[in-house]
Amino acid sequence: MSEKADVVIVGGGAAGLTAGLYASRGNRNVVLLDRAMPGGQAATTDTVENYPGFPDVPSGLELMQKFVDHAVKFGTRIETAEAQRLTPGTPDHTVHTSGGDFIAPAVVIACGSSHRKLGIPGEEEYANRGVSYCAPCDGPLFRNRQVLVAGGGDAAIEGALFLANFAESVRVIHRRDELRATKILQSRAFEKENLSIVWDSVATEVIGEQAMTGARVKNVKTGDETVLEADGVFILIGSVPNTQWLKGRLEMDERGYLKIDDACRTNIDGVFAAGEAADAVFRQIVVAAGQGAMAAISAERYIQGLKA
Repeated sequence: MSEKADVVIVGGGAAGLTAGLYASRGNRNVVLLDRAMPGGQAATTDTVENYPGFPDVPSGLELMQKFVDHAVKFGTRIETAEAQRLTPGTPDHTVHTSGGDFIAPAVVIACGSSHRKLGIPGEEEYANRGVSYCAPCDGPLFRNRQVLVAGGGDAAIEGALFLANFAESVRVIHRRDELRATKILQSRAFEKENLSIVWDSVATEVIGEQAMTGARVKNVKTGDETVLEADGVFILIGSVPNTQWLKGRLEMDERGYLKIDDACRTNIDGVFAAGEAADAVFRQIVVAAGQGAMAAISAERYIQGLKA
């Protein structure tokens, strides 16, 4: 099966949905491809306090549903399909997916990122049996239990604060002697009675039997190892871009983030990128949405140029 459109968007997070809104509002035939439910990682966030115009603090799921509704209102068609390969062409490019081929002169890559893993023994073995990468998704399952959090950035501390609402105790394992999270999140963490920080330490193994029972932790300064008993460990150490399927096609840095210019253009004419597939620095919903708008505007100008 193959289908022709004006704009094909890969990814249904904030960047992709905003690109869809802008492109379809411009009276373009727009198809948005997402391998799961649209919304991206933002949809798994418990609360969003810093998206302009929403002072009542919606959940990430509620906010992203508004993104979906807005894009669909103007004609964006959402298809469930996983992008597998990009074949550039002149003037049309082809996105090969699990559900067929989608062809368009303009393609916006907004495939986002995935949770980064520690790569330690027991992590894969106890996935979904104690090991989690999403506090809002799995936190309520650990009510009145002991949990660990690996990480020290915004994602880790935000997750730890959420978990502290359910768990008996939350211990954050951080390899440094100070957190990297924003000051407001740090202040909230230090005020939580059931939340503590295990400084200068890294998790080296997840241990257990039928389910995990704890984690082996090493102090990076002394080399001492201890076992912290826990019912769950949340690995919240950032993300990796979902760009493996584009290797050899689009230019990217050593970490896999797509290289774009100030108009969200990639190295291939007619192919644009936005959001966490290209943004290794900010990783904010508002930034992804802004880049999605930029990519769609650039795509529109590109299409108009083809007809000139």
